[in-house]
Order: sequence, then C-alpha cells, then structure tokens
Amino acid sequence: MTNQPSSNVRIGMTFMASIFFIFGFITNFNIAMKDQVQLAFDLKTLYPGWENFFAQLVNGVFFFAYFCFSFVCGMIIKKIGYKNGVIAGLVLVATGSYLFFPAVSALSYPLFLGAIFVMATGVVFLQTAANPYVVALGPQETAPARLNLTQALNGVATTIAPYLAGILVLAPAVLALRNGASAQDAADFVKMPFVTIGTIVVLIAIGILFIKLPEIKGDETVASMSALKKPQVWLGAFGIFCYVGAEVGTASQVSSYLTNLLDMAKDEAVKLTAIYWGGQMIGRFFGSVLLGTLAKNLKYKYSLYILIFAFFVGWFIFSAGVKDGQFIFESKPIYGIIFFIIAVVNFLLMLLGKGIANVSLGIFGATNMFLVLAGFLLPPQIGMWCLLSVGFFNSIMFPNIFSLGVNDLDPSEMPIASGMINTMIVGGSVVPVLMGAITDSVSLKAALLVPIICYAYITFFALKGSKIR
Repeated sequence: MTNQPSSNVRIGMTFMASIFFIFGFITNFNIAMKDQVQLAFDLKTLYPGWENFFAQLVNGVFFFAYFCFSFVCGMIIKKIGYKNGVIAGLVLVATGSYLFFPAVSALSYPLFLGAIFVMATGVVFLQTAANPYVVALGPQETAPARLNLTQALNGVATTIAPYLAGILVLAPAVLALRNGASAQDAADFVKMPFVTIGTIVVLIAIGILFIKLPEIKGDETVASMSALKKPQVWLGAFGIFCYVGAEVGTASQVSSYLTNLLDMAKDEAVKLTAIYWGGQMIGRFFGSVLLGTLAKNLKYKYSLYILIFAFFVGWFIFSAGVKDGQFIFESKPIYGIIFFIIAVVNFLLMLLGKGIANVSLGIFGATNMFLVLAGFLLPPQIGMWCLLSVGFFNSIMFPNIFSLGVNDLDPSEMPIASGMINTMIVGGSVVPVLMGAITDSVSLKAALLVPIICYAYITFFALKGSKIR
C-alpha cells in the first residue's frame, strides 16, 4: 500500500466520510420507502396477493444496479481517477432524485423504479470509489478500523434516514389518507425529499471540483485484472452478497414483523427500524475504536463515550414521533436502557474478537444467525428485540468482509477487485425479493430462514474462506 502523509490521510478520510454519509442516507431512505410505496401506488389493488413482492422491488431495483455496473465502474474509475468517479456518481444520484418528481406526478410505478435505478447507479460509482480509497490510504492492518470509522458515519445517515422517512413522509401520508385524500395526494409527500436530496448532491459535486485529493498509486507492473485470480476476492464477493442481502432483507422485514405480528401502526413501525440502523451505527463506532491501533486505555475511554451515546440514541428514537401531523416527544428512558444493554453485549463480543478482523466477523456472523433464529422461533414481543438487535452485529460486517477480500492486493488491483466485490451487493436485490415472495406464499416468519443461511456463510468466510492462499 502507498504510505500517505498524515495530512493527506486526514483530507482523504474527511472527504470519504462525507461520501459514505451521502450514499448511506440515500440507500436507507430508499429502503424505508417500501411501506410508503405500497400506500402511494396502491400495490395491494394492482397486485393482489403479491404486494410484498412488488413492494420489495424498490430494494430489488436499487441493488440490481450494483450487479449491472459495479465491475464497469471499477474499470472506469481506474481510468478517470477516484475524484472524477465520485463526481460522476453524484451527478447520477442527483439525476435520479429529480426523476422522482415526474414519476410521482404521473403515479407511474415503472417510472418510479426507473428513477431508483438511475440514483442507484450513482451510488454504485460512489461505493466503488470510496471503499478501496479508504483501504489504500494507510496500512492493511488498520484498514478495518478506517473502514469501520467511515461506515460508522454511514451508519449515522442510515439511522437518520428511516426515522425521517417515518415522521416526515409516511406519517403525514397515512394521515392524509385517513382524512380522505387520494393516493395521488399521499404520493406527493415523496416528491420534496428527493428534490431536496438532488439539490444538495449537486452542490456537493460542484464543491468537490475545487478539492485536491491525495493520489493513490500502485505498482504499475502489476496487472489490475490479476486481482480476479485471488480466491479471497471471490469468496469475499459472495460474502458481501450474503451480508447485504441479509442486512436489507431483515431490515425491510422488521416493519412488517411489527405491523403484522404486534399490530403496530405502519408509521411507528417504520420509525422503529431506525433502532436497527442505530445499532449498526453504534457497532461501527466500536469497530473503528477497537479494531484500530489506539492504546488500550483510550479504547476503553472512547468505548464508554459510545455506550453513553447509545443510551441517548435508543431513548430519543422511542420517545420522539409524529401524531396527527404534529411532532411529539414522550420520554421513555427504559428503551434507552434496553438499547444501552444491547450495546454492552455488542462491545463485549467485539472484545472477544481481540481486534482480529476475521475472528470478530465470525463471532458476529454466528450471533446474527442465533438472533434471526430467535425472531423466527420466539414470541413476537421478544422476537422483535432480537431482530432489532441484528443491526448491532451487522455493524463490522461490510468493512471487515471488504478488507479481508482485498487483503494482499496492490493498490493498482483495487478498483477491479472493488468492482467485483461491489457487484455482489446485488444480494440486496435478490434476498429481499426472495423474502417478499416467501412472505406472500408461506409466512412472514418463514422468510427469516433466508438471512440465517446468509449469516452462516459469512461465518464460514470469516473463519476459513478469508485465509490467504
């Protein structure tokens, strides 16, 4: 790896952190739109008996873009550079965001899915450029810590996104329908958030034109396509398929679990999925601290701060909300305490991994297998907490799988390897749609068997498949 001056690393990491925040927010805001889409486009009437399958196409189309373009994006970025690749991604994200306006105005579900696909293509550029750039900015040993830090900021965005979707989009749409509004009027609540996203992204792209980023150079004698001959790249790519599929599939199933098995209101259920993503955010902050090279006393000090932060995250998410179109805050500290306790368990299991990327990944993979199985077997009142806790243990999976998959590669091999690995983010398309079909044809709980299989493979990759041959 190319050693960069510390000032260059700080510039590069600051820049990449903002990019991770952007595509994290966009991805999860899109995921949270599943229930809004069912209402706005009246999928229950259009596709009776298959409304869950067609609603999951919101996720399916988004993540299918990874399958179509990740490898191509890797080759393009290798030619035009990371900075131009990021600008191209931001322009596509903005274009897709603006396309939501005519799609919703025409109440056209195919056009709506088309807008998602364009936006997702932009996110593919951002993702393909960002991950290898963060890895290449420093030593391989600390790559998981750097990725966990940027993914933690991504986690802040993924926590905020479904929360905002619930209180700013879904809640007023539900209220409008209750008051006799048409589906078109309810759908209009989707327009402005995406127009706002598009405008912000355009401004960021313009700003990036004037930023000078540190260059990452590799050994020019190494053939970039040689990355595809490394077994850890292929096995890591399938690990990403399983991880993203299980992550998105479980997250999108949480709101259905809460509404169907616990009779919770849809807007409240969507809001509570922020707990799932909030746990992922907390876990990534732990990962950035515990998988790094900080002194032991500093690791414990920062971990304590993270635990305190976890209490406030859980407390706020359960206490704040919207009722009859008005923001309300009913303090519920007990939920902050429950969230804090889960965070302590997450911290202790990460300590058990001793800062070793593959060991920590194996422990978390096995933990999530048991948590989803508990959601399948136990009563919904307990199963709910098991599924919401899955986010905590998803936390380090993407950065650890990615860093293990590109281990022992030269920077010149990184764009192609990243393109290959990111192609398999298509798992976020395949697994949720499969789970939606199982939900419609068998049962909601039966669909949870799919992520259990995914987490089993991740555990295998961590303990066996990631070893350098």
